[in-house]
Amino acid sequence: MGSATREALAGTRAALAGVGGGGLQAADELLAAARVIGRSSQLRSALLDSEADEAQKRALVEAVFGGRIGAEARAVLLSAASARWSSQGDFLAGLEDLGFRLAAAAAGTAELDAELFSFDRTVAGDAELELALGSKLGAPEAKERLVERLLGGSASPATVVIVRHLVLQPRGRRIGEMLKHAATVVADERGYDVATVTSAVPLTADQLERLGRNLAATGGRGIRFDTIVDPTVLGGVRVQIGDDVIDGSVASRLSSLRQKLAG
Repeated sequence: MGSATREALAGTRAALAGVGGGGLQAADELLAAARVIGRSSQLRSALLDSEADEAQKRALVEAVFGGRIGAEARAVLLSAASARWSSQGDFLAGLEDLGFRLAAAAAGTAELDAELFSFDRTVAGDAELELALGSKLGAPEAKERLVERLLGGSASPATVVIVRHLVLQPRGRRIGEMLKHAATVVADERGYDVATVTSAVPLTADQLERLGRNLAATGGRGIRFDTIVDPTVLGGVRVQIGDDVIDGSVASRLSSLRQKLAG
């Protein structure tokens, strides 16, 4: 991520405060606009034209999206288009980030990150489902219907909005990668860090609570967990928060011991 993109993200996130009460609808509309923009390199270039002023970009946003998305989503889109991004890909990623944060803010008490991680585990355990959602050959309408069928009665509307967007605009990513990233974004919007915990056997609720307290005391933020059971770690746990890894697994210690003996 370039410095221009980091500055653009920080600036455009401030625009979310002006969205008002239309949060989830605005999130859905902004993500729909991102999909339209993602399909048109000409539109992306026009929106990111450094020689166009804000008035010209506003006119373009109104001309393309005025009858398709509401005023709140258009305002956020204009804020993003008026910023400087390191690349067109970063611009699309930024719109996605903003849409996810709008959805998180509108979701009330729903645990979106937990729902996204749960769906990720469901998809990872079903090769046919993963192919149906991730294949480039699948019809968008069929993917959308599948998401509605799988999540419509069990997940929050905000989760459905996020997952629908991901399967309709994967941008070369695998479904599992996208779901994990979305969960991290919505957790961050709510003031949490996501810790991916890998252990040989499932951890108990008490163990996770103690681990969460220790990690929160170190990092200063609440912790949400993505738990993975992997027998190859043998024992202990491996914890990853962003780029930081705490590897206390038996497999890691054995590997370290083997390296020392070999050296």
